[in-house]
Amino acid sequence: MTVCTGNICRSPMAEIILRAQFEGAGLSGRVDVESSGVSDEEESHPIDPRAVRVLRQRGYAIPAHHYAHRITRDEIERTDLFLPMTAAHMRSLLRQIPGGKRSQVHLYRSFDPNLPTPPAGREDKIDLVDPWYGGPKDFEIAIDQIEEVAPYIVDWVKSRL
Repeated sequence: MTVCTGNICRSPMAEIILRAQFEGAGLSGRVDVESSGVSDEEESHPIDPRAVRVLRQRGYAIPAHHYAHRITRDEIERTDLFLPMTAAHMRSLLRQIPGGKRSQVHLYRSFDPNLPTPPAGREDKIDLVDPWYGGPKDFEIAIDQIEEVAPYIVDWVKSRL
């Protein structure tokens, strides 16, 4: 489960990219990839058109029916790995999930072996950029960061199947 604020930019981009990576690794039947938000402020909205544009430019298929939503109780119960995009998303998510699931929460970029492990309380050092307030360049940076880390996440999941 990829998680961002409103589920219209970063988390659906990561969902689409990870799904493609898992398919490429032959794991599409064994791994479900979904996305959600920690807020309902974008409830029912489609993927941001700027995110769609950058995904299409990189050759990704866009799902026909993505509607933004806040993570649900059911999703929390059936999810094995939560991938918040930022430390703020992680903190919000940790307030919403049971204590027994906390060990399943890992910042998305924490899988990148080229990034230093941030000290406790400074996890924001490895936040995925927020493209919402920016322009096309910011969406390019976001997709670059997502694509860079995706293979490491796939390898990590694969090693646990």
